[in-house]
Amino acid sequence: MNYRYQVSSINFGGPLTPVVKKIIIACVSVFVVQLIAGDSVIRYFSLIPGAVLENFYFWQVFTYMFLHGGIFHLLFNMLALFMFGCEMERHWGSRRFLRYYLVTGIGAGLCVFLTSTYSIPTIGASGAIYGVLLAYGMTFPDRIIYMYMIFPLQARYFVMIIGGIAFLSALSSGNTGISNIAHLGGMLFGYLYLKAKPGNLLYPIKGAYHGWKLRRAKKKFMVYLNKKERDRDKNQMIH
Repeated sequence: MNYRYQVSSINFGGPLTPVVKKIIIACVSVFVVQLIAGDSVIRYFSLIPGAVLENFYFWQVFTYMFLHGGIFHLLFNMLALFMFGCEMERHWGSRRFLRYYLVTGIGAGLCVFLTSTYSIPTIGASGAIYGVLLAYGMTFPDRIIYMYMIFPLQARYFVMIIGGIAFLSALSSGNTGISNIAHLGGMLFGYLYLKAKPGNLLYPIKGAYHGWKLRRAKKKFMVYLNKKERDRDKNQMIH
């Protein structure tokens, strides 16, 4: 069955969907544990590139997205997840939404791991949230979003703006305490996921790899042909 979404149709959030509900419960529960246990939770479960390399804390690329730096950090992320994630889960179904959320969150963590300072911890669901925002903008590009609750924008332009802000902020040298690399990483992995063939997340990577192998094979074949031609010319000169 096909559905038509009108530009005037603004339906953020709505009833909590199963996966979004479980993610919110998990994040709130972990935040309570943070308040009780203190820095030990950050030490073992935030994303610290040095800890991953030296102590093999590979789980941090996954667990960091369930930790938050304060009540407002948690509330903002969970509100954004509720507003945009519920709509995407209803549109995609719970299984696909959960897979997408984890792919963008872990992908954002990998980007942080490859680019960030050795010992600074990264926490928060923002990478996955930005991936969800990208998916929303690509799925419902004409939906109206009120940026800062004031300026009405179509979803496609809203996503472009927040992506541009994250990119420009990532280029600045100042330390704002916000991981713009995670935001961009979540959007990048979300884009790759949405552009992949159904059921094959690694299609863009595999396609690039096979393209490289094909170009390499063509180059070797041309070298072989040129060598054969030179050998033939030499034989003709000898005879």
